[in-house]
Amino acid sequence: MTYVYKLSPRKKNPFFSFSVNTNIIFVNLLLFVVFTLLIYSNNSYMDYIAIKPSNIFHGNYLWTFITSMFMHGGVFHLLANMFSLFFIGNLVQKIIGQKRYLWFYLISGLVAGLVFVLFSFIFQNDLNTYAVGASGALFGLVGFLVVITPNLPVYVMFIPIPIKMKYAGPGILLLLWLISITANIGIGNTAHLGGLIVGLIYGIYLKNKYKRKTAMIGKFFS
Repeated sequence: MTYVYKLSPRKKNPFFSFSVNTNIIFVNLLLFVVFTLLIYSNNSYMDYIAIKPSNIFHGNYLWTFITSMFMHGGVFHLLANMFSLFFIGNLVQKIIGQKRYLWFYLISGLVAGLVFVLFSFIFQNDLNTYAVGASGALFGLVGFLVVITPNLPVYVMFIPIPIKMKYAGPGILLLLWLISITANIGIGNTAHLGGLIVGLIYGIYLKNKYKRKTAMIGKFFS
């Protein structure tokens, strides 16, 4: 018997008859193709799609806070994020329900973009660097699971043994930060941090509001 925990009962809505997480993955795949073709035809379209702090500071292309969430820096970047989203997103969706999940995902991605821009302004670096990808929203989901399912065993990258989520979540963030510094690879670490913080805050909020249910969920997935 399979148990699906939700924090509160929800009425069925035909609009959500299909998995929201599956639809998000599909939209990511579709828009990656569309945006890539646009940029290939004219590189100036990048300003219309990706977040660029200098553009935001001048009040231009503000919609890129949304579009950048559905664009990736290459096929490997896209597949790595979608693979992670398939497993992590489906679990979070089962826990909080599809409507909450949609808003949580989008807000995590938006805040991740805002944090990226804010850090660029504070430290006056990367002002002309583009940022794209779903990983900011993904880290929101990770932060949520760190709080709600801290003992959930997960596999991280190429490590062959499972690691508890409460260690894996922040560990991935630190590992990517280290890789970006030592290998001089452009990784949106501040965006990841912003998403993670959103997830932690939302997880703490629900854990305090639904103490018994979240305790049951944590125990079930440990």
